[in-house]
Amino acid sequence: MARRFRSTYHQKVDGKGRVSVPASFRRVIEKGDPDWTEGLRPNFIIVSGLKYQKRLDCFTITAMEQIEDRIDQMQPGTRERKEMELTYHANSIEAQIDEDGRIILPQNLRDKLALLADEKARFVGLNDHFQIWKNETYESVYGVDDDALDDDKGADYDPRILLPETSRLSLRDV
Repeated sequence: MARRFRSTYHQKVDGKGRVSVPASFRRVIEKGDPDWTEGLRPNFIIVSGLKYQKRLDCFTITAMEQIEDRIDQMQPGTRERKEMELTYHANSIEAQIDEDGRIILPQNLRDKLALLADEKARFVGLNDHFQIWKNETYESVYGVDDDALDDDKGADYDPRILLPETSRLSLRDV
């Protein structure tokens, strides 16, 4: 089973756009880069997406190849395929983690996030990818502690009820 992106981190971005990628995220990126071996710098893809998206979505090389395979299956010339191509091809860059565990966020990506030097970026693990946000933007969308997601939930709410059903056989195999 492939490793997943988990947890939330706050990482300072310096004046040159350098920011440390959380160590646990680096391990997932390494596993998801088919060309990576010990001693090499792992690569991944940063998707800046469409104008209205005020975050960066980051995928391993393997995960991006899976997305690209699915785009290839879409009907050429459709609005939907064009949106996907613009999002995942035209508005993405390949990034490389340096020997100190950092990446350089180019100026255009820092501008998209309105991220200034010496501010902290929020790295949010979301299973198969992670996002990079300006902390204040994330909080304006989700609240300081993701409060907007649980407005209608009680103290005993169990989010596993949202998961799809599994067969009894697969549960025994776990």
